[in-house]
Amino acid sequence: MNQLNITKRSLGVNFTSGGQAEILVWAPKAKQVELLLTDSQQKISLEEQEFGYWTAKTATIKPGDKYSFLLDGEKERPDPASLQQEETVHGPSIAFDLKAFKWDDQDWNNQDLEDYILYELHTGTFTEEGTFAGIEQKLDYLKELGVNAIEIMPVAQFPGGRNWGYDGVLPYATQNTYGGPEALQRLVQACHKAGIAVVLDVVYNHMGPEGNYLGDFGHYFTEKYNTPWGNALNFDDAWCDGVRQYFIENVLMWFRDFHIDALRMDAVHAIKDFSPVHILREIKLRVDELMKETGRRHYLIVELDLNDTRFINPLSEQGFGMDAQWIDEFHHALRVTAGEERNGYYSDFTGITHLAKSYQDAYVYDGQFSPHRQKTFGIKAESNPGKQFIVFSQNHDQVGNRMLGERTSQLVSFDMQKLMAGAVLVSPYLPMLFMGEEYAETHPFLYFVSHTDTELAEAVRKGRKAEFAAFHAEGEAPDPVSEETFNESKLQWQLLTKDPHATMFSFYKKLIQLRKELPALHRLNRKLLQVEADEASQTLSLLRSYENQHVFVAMNFSQQEQDLKTPNGYKWKNVLNSAAPEWGGTATAPAEIEGGATLSVPPESILIYTY
Repeated sequence: MNQLNITKRSLGVNFTSGGQAEILVWAPKAKQVELLLTDSQQKISLEEQEFGYWTAKTATIKPGDKYSFLLDGEKERPDPASLQQEETVHGPSIAFDLKAFKWDDQDWNNQDLEDYILYELHTGTFTEEGTFAGIEQKLDYLKELGVNAIEIMPVAQFPGGRNWGYDGVLPYATQNTYGGPEALQRLVQACHKAGIAVVLDVVYNHMGPEGNYLGDFGHYFTEKYNTPWGNALNFDDAWCDGVRQYFIENVLMWFRDFHIDALRMDAVHAIKDFSPVHILREIKLRVDELMKETGRRHYLIVELDLNDTRFINPLSEQGFGMDAQWIDEFHHALRVTAGEERNGYYSDFTGITHLAKSYQDAYVYDGQFSPHRQKTFGIKAESNPGKQFIVFSQNHDQVGNRMLGERTSQLVSFDMQKLMAGAVLVSPYLPMLFMGEEYAETHPFLYFVSHTDTELAEAVRKGRKAEFAAFHAEGEAPDPVSEETFNESKLQWQLLTKDPHATMFSFYKKLIQLRKELPALHRLNRKLLQVEADEASQTLSLLRSYENQHVFVAMNFSQQEQDLKTPNGYKWKNVLNSAAPEWGGTATAPAEIEGGATLSVPPESILIYTY
């Protein structure tokens, strides 16, 4: 393996302080490698090194120059470690000096993970501009809302200008239609000035289908395993060292050169690796080295469809050391409790009993038989703190994978939306919002692509229709290739000036404020939590404590008023009633109530009391 340098990027075209370019490409399949300057057609020969690496040093190429690699004199390909593409995944790369940006965020100190209130957004649909600069214009809004960490869906270069981001094929290149690498650096700096952390979604489990030229260079893929997206990336087969370095360097680049605070790694259960040191564990070891070198803090968050604590247990316990994971099971239990039909993966969830279990145990399935999977599933997460689990009532997947992309605002009542928001924000876990939910956005978030390969585009179109064939009585699946589908997914910021949207926004602000101000909600000690659910009345009560402070939460998911007993020993003071007139409701709640008294909870509402 080429020697990994923690302090600087080695792959691709990189510039020294003296203006010289250092070129390194991993191409063990090639017999000859040249760098071709697009405008002048000048060729720079690379010298073969051991383990399949090719290298050169030259002053001929400058930042801003377009170039590609010429393999064996005939295959002209973009740089696998390209930082910037001119227009497409098929065309030339643009030489970019990572060190040219003048950072001014030295006062930024990444927050404790426990303090994160996450907001997931898609760059292309978050604003009308659909750019990083567009996000910058909304930072004051995000601060007012109270979120302190934005999670940006993948920005790796993909075909065309419209994509969720999971079809990227150049993991180092920042999507040109979003503004490119310098615009992302500017956005991160602006976020840090505003006190907002930046989490970047990255995809290390597969490559997109169009413009994927990595296989021309080296053994990036293996036929040893399959994934839902084709051959798996090669993390443990012959020639895997170069592949491992490629992705480890990518992680380090985002942290070191773009000052990203955390990475969210997509579907890590689809990463196949039986090496003695799993790739995720090696990534963690290298990130620890980087943090020691720079003094900055970075987090690694995983999307994981396995209730397996090995991924999030510390290195010292032979875990992979990931800092946190998404918990889809909390979402599924909450959705079923709120009225979602129990089909597909929702069929495993009973509703309020499972929601109570998720509050208590994080995983719903931690050793029980899963009817949907037809097997015993999961392991108990007894010693993992609350900050290791991220919960939500909606996200890009759970909205966008519906045929019509309906958000919660289109599926449940206004009162139920408030209750679901409260259920997330009073949890002993890290809360995440999906862009627009805080003001009850009515536009859907649909699945969209802009593949330039017409056959592939048609295959995606047909596949989407086939996926929802059983639902065609409800209408046709929107065309994922159509620009209209993309535009229909954009946020409607003008809604914020109207009701009920303005009221919902104020309600979310209040919930987030309580989450920050009340130690019993803010401190994520899972041991200091009591939860009770009643299937018959569809009510759930939560008692959370921290030192001398206690918070009692009463939730009623039914459409009738229900009675709940308040915990003994305290005189409780009301701090939130989601059914109050100020939040668009008509019900009152006692301002104070004795412990052990009967509390009437309005339909589809959440009441929060403190002591």
